[in-house]
Amino acid sequence: MANMCSLASVRRVVVLALVGALTACASGSDALKPADLGANPALLGVRTAWTGKIAPVDFPLQAKVTGQTVALAGNDGAVLSLDARSGAVLWRTEVGGPIAAGVGSDGRFSAVVTRANELVVLEAGQVLWRAGLTAQVFTAPLVAGERVFVLGADRSVAAFDASSGRKLWQQQRPGEALVLRQAGVLTAVGNTLVAGLSGHLVGMNPVNGNTVWDATLAAPRGTNDIERLVDLVGGFSRNGNELCVRAFQSAVGCVDALRGSVIWKRAAAGAVGVHGDDAQVYGVESDSRVLAWQRANGQPVWTSDRLLYRKLSAPLVLGRSVVMGDATGLVHLLSRADGTPLTRLSTDGSAIEVTPVVAAGTLVVVTRNGGVYGFQPE
Repeated sequence: MANMCSLASVRRVVVLALVGALTACASGSDALKPADLGANPALLGVRTAWTGKIAPVDFPLQAKVTGQTVALAGNDGAVLSLDARSGAVLWRTEVGGPIAAGVGSDGRFSAVVTRANELVVLEAGQVLWRAGLTAQVFTAPLVAGERVFVLGADRSVAAFDASSGRKLWQQQRPGEALVLRQAGVLTAVGNTLVAGLSGHLVGMNPVNGNTVWDATLAAPRGTNDIERLVDLVGGFSRNGNELCVRAFQSAVGCVDALRGSVIWKRAAAGAVGVHGDDAQVYGVESDSRVLAWQRANGQPVWTSDRLLYRKLSAPLVLGRSVVMGDATGLVHLLSRADGTPLTRLSTDGSAIEVTPVVAAGTLVVVTRNGGVYGFQPE
Protein backbone atom coordinates (compact mmCIF):
# COMPACT_ATOMS: atom_id res chain seq x y z
CA MET A 1 0.00 0.00 0.00
CA ALA A 2 1.08 3.56 -0.53
CA ASN A 3 3.24 5.10 2.17
CA MET A 4 1.15 7.63 4.04
CA CYS A 5 1.40 8.56 7.72
CA SER A 6 -1.45 11.11 7.68
CA LEU A 7 -5.01 10.29 8.78
CA ALA A 8 -8.31 11.30 7.15
CA SER A 9 -11.87 11.75 8.45
CA VAL A 10 -14.81 9.73 7.12
CA ARG A 11 -18.45 9.81 8.26
CA ARG A 12 -18.97 8.12 11.63
CA VAL A 13 -15.45 6.74 11.73
CA VAL A 14 -13.17 9.43 13.11
CA VAL A 15 -10.04 8.40 11.22
CA LEU A 16 -8.78 5.66 8.95
CA ALA A 17 -5.27 4.23 9.07
CA LEU A 18 -3.43 2.59 6.21
CA VAL A 19 -1.83 -0.48 7.74
CA GLY A 20 1.31 -0.20 5.65
CA ALA A 21 1.72 3.40 6.69
CA LEU A 22 1.23 2.74 10.38
CA THR A 23 3.62 -0.18 10.28
CA ALA A 24 6.26 1.88 8.48
CA CYS A 25 5.76 4.87 10.77
CA ALA A 26 5.98 2.72 13.88
CA SER A 27 8.92 0.54 12.95
CA GLY A 28 10.86 2.50 10.37
CA SER A 29 11.10 -0.75 8.38
CA ASP A 30 11.26 1.19 5.08
CA ALA A 31 14.84 2.11 5.97
CA LEU A 32 15.88 -1.46 6.77
CA LYS A 33 17.49 -3.60 4.10
CA PRO A 34 15.67 -6.83 3.16
CA ALA A 35 17.47 -10.05 4.02
CA ASP A 36 19.71 -11.53 1.33
CA LEU A 37 17.95 -14.55 -0.15
CA GLY A 38 20.89 -16.41 -1.58
CA ALA A 39 20.40 -19.01 -4.29
CA ASN A 40 16.96 -20.49 -4.84
CA PRO A 41 16.98 -23.89 -3.08
CA ALA A 42 14.48 -25.23 -5.66
CA LEU A 43 13.53 -28.19 -3.45
CA LEU A 44 10.00 -28.24 -4.90
CA GLY A 45 9.15 -28.59 -8.57
CA VAL A 46 6.69 -25.81 -9.41
CA ARG A 47 5.97 -24.29 -12.82
CA THR A 48 4.02 -21.29 -14.08
CA ALA A 49 0.95 -22.93 -15.65
CA TRP A 50 -0.76 -19.74 -16.84
CA THR A 51 -0.79 -15.98 -16.44
CA GLY A 52 -3.54 -13.38 -16.64
CA LYS A 53 -4.10 -9.67 -16.18
CA ILE A 54 -6.55 -7.48 -14.28
CA ALA A 55 -6.42 -3.79 -13.44
CA PRO A 56 -3.96 -2.72 -10.74
CA VAL A 57 -5.05 -3.47 -7.19
CA ASP A 58 -4.74 -0.80 -4.50
CA PHE A 59 -7.65 -1.89 -2.32
CA PRO A 60 -7.77 -4.85 0.12
CA LEU A 61 -8.69 -7.48 -2.48
CA GLN A 62 -9.61 -10.90 -1.17
CA ALA A 63 -9.45 -13.61 -3.84
CA LYS A 64 -12.41 -15.92 -3.33
CA VAL A 65 -12.16 -19.62 -4.14
CA THR A 66 -15.30 -21.63 -4.90
CA GLY A 67 -14.63 -25.14 -6.14
CA GLN A 68 -12.32 -24.83 -9.16
CA THR A 69 -12.94 -21.11 -9.70
CA VAL A 70 -11.37 -17.93 -8.30
CA ALA A 71 -13.23 -14.61 -8.19
CA LEU A 72 -11.13 -11.43 -8.50
CA ALA A 73 -11.59 -7.70 -9.05
CA GLY A 74 -9.42 -4.73 -10.03
CA ASN A 75 -9.39 -0.99 -9.43
CA ASP A 76 -11.32 -0.32 -12.64
CA GLY A 77 -14.53 -1.95 -11.38
CA ALA A 78 -14.21 -5.22 -13.29
CA VAL A 79 -15.23 -8.37 -11.41
CA LEU A 80 -14.30 -11.71 -12.95
CA SER A 81 -14.27 -15.43 -12.38
CA LEU A 82 -11.35 -17.60 -13.52
CA ASP A 83 -10.98 -21.31 -14.02
CA ALA A 84 -8.05 -22.04 -11.71
CA ARG A 85 -6.89 -25.00 -13.81
CA SER A 86 -6.35 -23.01 -17.00
CA GLY A 87 -6.68 -19.32 -16.08
CA ALA A 88 -9.57 -18.99 -18.56
CA VAL A 89 -12.00 -16.16 -17.83
CA LEU A 90 -15.45 -17.66 -17.20
CA TRP A 91 -17.17 -14.27 -16.94
CA ARG A 92 -16.22 -10.64 -16.52
CA THR A 93 -18.52 -7.78 -15.51
CA GLU A 94 -18.08 -4.05 -14.98
CA VAL A 95 -19.87 -2.77 -11.88
CA GLY A 96 -19.65 0.91 -12.87
CA GLY A 97 -17.06 2.28 -10.46
CA PRO A 98 -13.80 1.60 -8.62
CA ILE A 99 -13.97 -1.15 -6.03
CA ALA A 100 -13.30 -0.74 -2.32
CA ALA A 101 -13.82 -4.30 -1.08
CA GLY A 102 -14.36 -7.77 -2.51
CA VAL A 103 -14.80 -10.38 -3.66
CA GLY A 104 -17.40 -12.41 -1.77
CA SER A 105 -19.01 -15.42 -3.43
CA ASP A 106 -20.79 -18.70 -2.77
CA GLY A 107 -20.46 -19.90 -6.36
CA ARG A 108 -23.87 -18.56 -7.37
CA PHE A 109 -23.85 -15.00 -6.07
CA SER A 110 -20.80 -12.73 -6.03
CA ALA A 111 -20.54 -9.41 -4.18
CA VAL A 112 -18.30 -6.35 -4.07
CA VAL A 113 -18.51 -2.87 -2.56
CA THR A 114 -17.61 0.20 -4.63
CA ARG A 115 -15.83 3.30 -3.39
CA ALA A 116 -19.19 5.08 -3.68
CA ASN A 117 -20.31 2.83 -0.77
CA GLU A 118 -22.56 0.74 -2.99
CA LEU A 119 -22.99 -2.99 -2.48
CA VAL A 120 -23.22 -4.73 -5.86
CA VAL A 121 -24.38 -8.34 -6.12
CA LEU A 122 -23.99 -10.44 -9.28
CA GLU A 123 -25.49 -13.73 -10.36
CA ALA A 124 -23.93 -15.73 -13.19
CA GLY A 125 -21.73 -12.73 -13.92
CA GLN A 126 -24.61 -10.28 -14.32
CA VAL A 127 -25.45 -7.43 -11.94
CA LEU A 128 -28.52 -8.55 -9.97
CA TRP A 129 -29.02 -5.61 -7.60
CA ARG A 130 -27.33 -2.66 -5.89
CA ALA A 131 -27.77 -1.15 -2.44
CA GLY A 132 -26.35 1.98 -0.85
CA LEU A 133 -24.43 1.56 2.39
CA THR A 134 -24.06 3.97 5.30
CA ALA A 135 -20.29 3.58 5.75
CA GLN A 136 -17.13 2.62 3.91
CA VAL A 137 -16.29 -1.06 3.62
CA PHE A 138 -12.85 -2.69 3.39
CA THR A 139 -13.82 -6.33 3.98
CA ALA A 140 -15.19 -8.54 1.22
CA PRO A 141 -18.90 -9.24 1.75
CA LEU A 142 -19.72 -12.72 3.00
CA VAL A 143 -22.19 -14.62 0.82
CA ALA A 144 -23.73 -17.53 2.70
CA GLY A 145 -27.13 -19.07 3.30
CA GLU A 146 -28.88 -17.02 0.57
CA ARG A 147 -27.75 -13.85 2.35
CA VAL A 148 -25.05 -11.24 1.84
CA PHE A 149 -23.39 -9.92 5.00
CA VAL A 150 -21.41 -6.66 5.08
CA LEU A 151 -18.93 -5.48 7.74
CA GLY A 152 -18.71 -1.68 7.76
CA ALA A 153 -15.80 0.50 8.85
CA ASP A 154 -18.17 2.05 11.42
CA ARG A 155 -18.37 -1.31 13.28
CA SER A 156 -21.75 -2.12 11.74
CA VAL A 157 -22.80 -5.49 10.38
CA ALA A 158 -25.71 -5.69 7.91
CA ALA A 159 -27.52 -8.55 6.16
CA PHE A 160 -29.28 -8.52 2.79
CA ASP A 161 -31.38 -11.09 0.96
CA ALA A 162 -29.08 -12.37 -1.80
CA SER A 163 -31.85 -12.71 -4.40
CA SER A 164 -33.81 -9.50 -3.87
CA GLY A 165 -31.41 -7.12 -2.16
CA ARG A 166 -33.90 -6.52 0.65
CA LYS A 167 -32.14 -5.35 3.80
CA LEU A 168 -32.85 -7.84 6.56
CA TRP A 169 -31.14 -6.23 9.54
CA GLN A 170 -28.26 -4.03 10.67
CA GLN A 171 -26.48 -4.02 14.00
CA GLN A 172 -24.24 -1.21 15.18
CA ARG A 173 -21.48 -1.53 17.74
CA PRO A 174 -19.48 1.33 19.27
CA GLY A 175 -15.73 1.15 18.85
CA GLU A 176 -12.49 3.04 19.15
CA ALA A 177 -11.79 6.04 16.94
CA LEU A 178 -9.45 4.24 14.53
CA VAL A 179 -10.06 1.44 12.09
CA LEU A 180 -7.69 -0.12 9.59
CA ARG A 181 -8.08 0.39 5.87
CA GLN A 182 -7.69 -3.31 5.28
CA ALA A 183 -9.86 -6.41 5.35
CA GLY A 184 -11.24 -7.55 8.68
CA VAL A 185 -12.74 -10.85 9.83
CA LEU A 186 -16.16 -11.91 8.53
CA THR A 187 -17.03 -15.59 8.21
CA ALA A 188 -19.52 -18.27 9.21
CA VAL A 189 -18.93 -21.21 11.52
CA GLY A 190 -21.87 -23.58 11.49
CA ASN A 191 -24.98 -21.51 12.05
CA THR A 192 -23.05 -18.61 13.59
CA LEU A 193 -21.98 -15.45 11.78
CA VAL A 194 -18.56 -14.41 13.11
CA ALA A 195 -17.27 -10.85 12.80
CA GLY A 196 -14.21 -9.00 14.04
CA LEU A 197 -15.32 -5.84 15.83
CA SER A 198 -12.50 -3.78 17.34
CA GLY A 199 -10.48 -6.31 19.35
CA HIS A 200 -13.41 -8.68 19.74
CA LEU A 201 -14.43 -11.75 17.79
CA VAL A 202 -18.21 -11.71 17.96
CA GLY A 203 -20.62 -14.55 17.21
CA MET A 204 -23.97 -13.37 15.84
CA ASN A 205 -27.31 -14.93 14.94
CA PRO A 206 -27.44 -14.59 11.13
CA VAL A 207 -31.23 -14.32 11.19
CA ASN A 208 -31.42 -11.10 13.24
CA GLY A 209 -27.85 -10.04 14.07
CA ASN A 210 -28.21 -10.58 17.80
CA THR A 211 -24.97 -11.29 19.65
CA VAL A 212 -24.55 -14.92 20.68
CA TRP A 213 -21.09 -14.62 22.20
CA ASP A 214 -18.26 -12.11 22.47
CA ALA A 215 -14.59 -13.11 22.81
CA THR A 216 -11.96 -10.47 23.59
CA LEU A 217 -8.60 -10.95 21.89
CA ALA A 218 -7.18 -7.44 22.35
CA ALA A 219 -8.08 -4.28 24.25
CA PRO A 220 -7.21 -0.64 23.52
CA ARG A 221 -4.13 0.60 25.29
CA GLY A 222 -2.00 3.75 25.27
CA THR A 223 -2.84 7.42 25.61
CA ASN A 224 -3.68 8.55 22.07
CA ASP A 225 -5.84 7.27 19.21
CA ILE A 226 -2.98 5.66 17.29
CA GLU A 227 -1.64 3.84 20.35
CA ARG A 228 -5.19 2.71 21.16
CA LEU A 229 -5.85 1.33 17.68
CA VAL A 230 -7.12 -2.24 17.94
CA ASP A 231 -8.68 -4.30 15.17
CA LEU A 232 -8.80 -7.89 14.00
CA VAL A 233 -7.27 -8.29 10.54
CA GLY A 234 -8.46 -10.51 7.71
CA GLY A 235 -6.85 -13.85 7.08
CA PHE A 236 -7.79 -16.52 9.63
CA SER A 237 -7.28 -20.21 10.25
CA ARG A 238 -10.26 -22.47 10.87
CA ASN A 239 -10.04 -26.05 12.11
CA GLY A 240 -13.47 -27.43 12.90
CA ASN A 241 -15.11 -25.00 15.30
CA GLU A 242 -11.80 -23.38 16.24
CA LEU A 243 -10.99 -20.02 14.67
CA CYS A 244 -7.53 -18.44 14.97
CA VAL A 245 -7.04 -14.76 14.15
CA ARG A 246 -4.67 -11.83 14.57
CA ALA A 247 -5.27 -8.56 16.39
CA PHE A 248 -3.30 -5.79 14.64
CA GLN A 249 0.15 -5.30 16.23
CA SER A 250 -1.12 -6.90 19.41
CA ALA A 251 -1.86 -10.62 19.56
CA VAL A 252 -2.62 -13.90 17.85
CA GLY A 253 -5.21 -16.17 19.40
CA CYS A 254 -7.73 -18.96 18.89
CA VAL A 255 -11.40 -19.01 19.86
CA ASP A 256 -13.96 -21.80 20.19
CA ALA A 257 -16.57 -20.45 17.76
CA LEU A 258 -19.38 -22.53 19.24
CA ARG A 259 -19.00 -21.34 22.83
CA GLY A 260 -17.16 -18.08 22.24
CA SER A 261 -14.38 -18.96 24.66
CA VAL A 262 -10.77 -17.91 24.09
CA ILE A 263 -8.61 -21.03 23.87
CA TRP A 264 -5.35 -19.10 23.95
CA LYS A 265 -3.82 -15.81 22.92
CA ARG A 266 -0.21 -14.70 22.67
CA ALA A 267 1.44 -11.33 22.15
CA ALA A 268 2.48 -10.81 18.52
CA ALA A 269 3.42 -7.67 16.55
CA GLY A 270 2.04 -8.36 13.10
CA ALA A 271 -0.28 -6.55 10.72
CA VAL A 272 -1.54 -9.30 8.37
CA GLY A 273 -3.69 -12.35 8.98
CA VAL A 274 -2.75 -15.93 9.83
CA HIS A 275 -3.31 -19.36 8.34
CA GLY A 276 -2.80 -22.85 9.67
CA ASP A 277 -3.29 -26.60 9.63
CA ASP A 278 -4.60 -28.98 12.28
CA ALA A 279 -1.36 -28.81 14.26
CA GLN A 280 0.03 -25.29 13.85
CA VAL A 281 -0.86 -21.66 13.15
CA TYR A 282 1.48 -19.56 10.98
CA GLY A 283 1.90 -15.80 10.95
CA VAL A 284 4.12 -12.97 9.74
CA GLU A 285 5.35 -10.22 12.06
CA SER A 286 5.76 -6.61 10.92
CA ASP A 287 9.49 -7.15 10.36
CA SER A 288 8.64 -10.16 8.13
CA ARG A 289 9.76 -12.69 10.69
CA VAL A 290 7.69 -15.85 10.10
CA LEU A 291 6.41 -17.75 13.14
CA ALA A 292 4.63 -21.02 13.86
CA TRP A 293 2.62 -21.66 17.03
CA GLN A 294 1.12 -24.88 18.35
CA ARG A 295 -2.56 -24.80 17.54
CA ALA A 296 -3.56 -26.45 20.81
CA ASN A 297 -1.94 -23.98 23.21
CA GLY A 298 -0.12 -21.20 21.34
CA GLN A 299 3.36 -22.35 22.29
CA PRO A 300 6.03 -21.26 19.76
CA VAL A 301 7.26 -24.00 17.43
CA TRP A 302 9.73 -22.21 15.17
CA THR A 303 10.77 -18.77 13.95
CA SER A 304 12.35 -17.91 10.61
CA ASP A 305 14.19 -14.65 9.90
CA ARG A 306 15.15 -15.66 6.34
CA LEU A 307 12.76 -13.06 4.83
CA LEU A 308 13.31 -10.10 7.15
CA TYR A 309 12.02 -6.70 5.95
CA ARG A 310 10.62 -8.10 2.70
CA LYS A 311 7.06 -6.86 3.52
CA LEU A 312 5.33 -10.19 3.29
CA SER A 313 1.69 -10.95 2.54
CA ALA A 314 -0.41 -13.07 4.88
CA PRO A 315 0.51 -16.76 4.64
CA LEU A 316 -1.20 -19.70 2.94
CA VAL A 317 -0.66 -23.31 3.99
CA LEU A 318 -0.20 -25.46 0.89
CA GLY A 319 0.99 -29.06 1.03
CA ARG A 320 4.16 -29.21 3.10
CA SER A 321 4.82 -25.50 2.69
CA VAL A 322 3.76 -22.08 3.93
CA VAL A 323 3.40 -19.62 1.02
CA MET A 324 3.84 -15.82 1.13
CA GLY A 325 4.43 -13.08 -1.42
CA ASP A 326 6.74 -10.11 -0.89
CA ALA A 327 7.13 -6.47 -1.95
CA THR A 328 9.32 -7.37 -4.94
CA GLY A 329 6.88 -9.84 -6.49
CA LEU A 330 8.61 -12.99 -5.28
CA VAL A 331 6.60 -15.91 -3.90
CA HIS A 332 8.29 -17.79 -1.06
CA LEU A 333 7.54 -21.37 -0.04
CA LEU A 334 8.86 -22.29 3.41
CA SER A 335 8.73 -25.68 5.13
CA ARG A 336 5.81 -26.09 7.53
CA ALA A 337 8.07 -28.25 9.68
CA ASP A 338 10.82 -25.74 10.47
CA GLY A 339 10.53 -22.65 8.23
CA THR A 340 13.45 -23.49 5.95
CA PRO A 341 13.13 -22.23 2.34
CA LEU A 342 11.88 -24.80 -0.18
CA THR A 343 11.67 -22.71 -3.34
CA ARG A 344 10.69 -19.28 -4.63
CA LEU A 345 8.77 -18.13 -7.68
CA SER A 346 8.82 -14.92 -9.72
CA THR A 347 5.95 -12.73 -10.92
CA ASP A 348 5.99 -9.23 -12.46
CA GLY A 349 8.16 -7.53 -9.84
CA SER A 350 5.34 -5.58 -8.17
CA ALA A 351 4.28 -6.14 -4.56
CA ILE A 352 2.15 -9.13 -3.60
CA GLU A 353 -0.26 -7.89 -0.94
CA VAL A 354 -3.21 -10.14 -1.74
CA THR A 355 -3.04 -13.38 0.23
CA PRO A 356 -2.30 -16.25 -2.20
CA VAL A 357 -5.04 -18.88 -2.61
CA VAL A 358 -5.22 -22.43 -3.92
CA ALA A 359 -7.92 -23.93 -6.16
CA ALA A 360 -7.96 -27.09 -8.27
CA GLY A 361 -4.37 -27.84 -7.31
CA THR A 362 -3.24 -24.42 -8.55
CA LEU A 363 -1.55 -21.73 -6.47
CA VAL A 364 -3.05 -18.39 -7.57
CA VAL A 365 -1.12 -15.18 -6.90
CA VAL A 366 -2.21 -11.60 -7.64
CA THR A 367 0.24 -8.69 -7.77
CA ARG A 368 -0.30 -5.00 -7.12
CA ASN A 369 0.09 -4.26 -10.86
CA GLY A 370 -2.71 -6.71 -11.65
CA GLY A 371 -0.66 -9.72 -12.72
CA VAL A 372 -2.44 -13.01 -12.04
CA TYR A 373 -0.31 -16.17 -11.92
CA GLY A 374 -1.30 -19.82 -11.71
CA PHE A 375 1.45 -22.10 -10.40
CA GLN A 376 1.19 -25.92 -10.51
CA PRO A 377 3.43 -28.82 -9.50
CA GLU A 378 5.79 -30.04 -12.21
